[in-house]
Amino acid sequence: MDTLTHALSGALLGRATAPTVARPEDPPHWQRISLCAVAAAFPDSDFFVSFFSPFAYLLHHRGATHSLLLMPLWAVLLAFLAAWCFRQPRAWRAYVGVSALGIVAHIAGDLITNYGTMILAPFSDRRFAWGTTFIIDLRFSGIIIAGLLASLLWKRSRLPAIVASLVLVSYVCLQAVWQSQAVEFGERYAREKALPHVKVTAQPGAVSPLNWMVVVENQGSYRYAFVNLMRKEIIDDPGPDGGFFARLDAPYHPPGAAIWHKAALLGSVPEDAGLAREVWMNREMGFFRWFAQYPSLISVERDKDSECAWFQDLRFVRPGTQINPFRFGLCRNGQGAWQRLRLGSDGERLTFD
Repeated sequence: MDTLTHALSGALLGRATAPTVARPEDPPHWQRISLCAVAAAFPDSDFFVSFFSPFAYLLHHRGATHSLLLMPLWAVLLAFLAAWCFRQPRAWRAYVGVSALGIVAHIAGDLITNYGTMILAPFSDRRFAWGTTFIIDLRFSGIIIAGLLASLLWKRSRLPAIVASLVLVSYVCLQAVWQSQAVEFGERYAREKALPHVKVTAQPGAVSPLNWMVVVENQGSYRYAFVNLMRKEIIDDPGPDGGFFARLDAPYHPPGAAIWHKAALLGSVPEDAGLAREVWMNREMGFFRWFAQYPSLISVERDKDSECAWFQDLRFVRPGTQINPFRFGLCRNGQGAWQRLRLGSDGERLTFD
């Protein structure tokens, strides 16, 4: 989820949880809301690792600053900073709970997306993801903004913020229901095709909460389709001159007209499987074996002087756009050492470390 939405969600939560009858030690509402917003944005401060390398970003983003185990440490740190900024050095204890609320709101906001969050760092690098909500959901953000605007109109009441918070939770629960329906659609497809030992999952799509990428996984191979659960007719491709959102939305077809694509970890060309396997099992690709949920071969490139194998994570395939993040591979010249590279959206080979 984007950092601005995180900050706004913290502000909303700060207002919704403000005590009706303030005690002398409670911070003023404006301080509470401001601190909760800053705390809700704080975990994304790990973005600075991207200045070192894309590799560092992939390994550490949504790591230590997003950890539930380290949350008390960050809450105390932010409380001391708030006490200093507000010139209330003895009030830091009153700020700890507010900071914790904001950080937890951020972690929850990231958990509902599909990128993965290391909530047990530094003791575990396992990524948790509920995958109910697309990384940028304008409806999600709109509910928060509406709650904040209503809170400005009714400054003396926290009811607008409470109502908006409940609507927000209800919206995410509804998305979870739609996710379950998308999975059921994939399970029906697997039964119709008599596919054995499958794992069916659904990833949220752009533009609409009804857009889903349904993935049927079977022993290193994938079948996936982009569907809109309520759509009755196929939307015509708006083409390159169509609107941005129209181009993102059009590839999601009605369930009855779903187009199933195929991909596999080692590809579909037998001649490529050996090189693909060698690259995939190379220790230089260990980071991607850890990160990718649906790893699949993009291509194998060979010429007289060099060879490469490129992989992607199907989670981040975005129909209707040429932006394809998180595509990595290894290349070498002759029998030289493998070099770790990333593949740009235009096919350009880019450095990674």
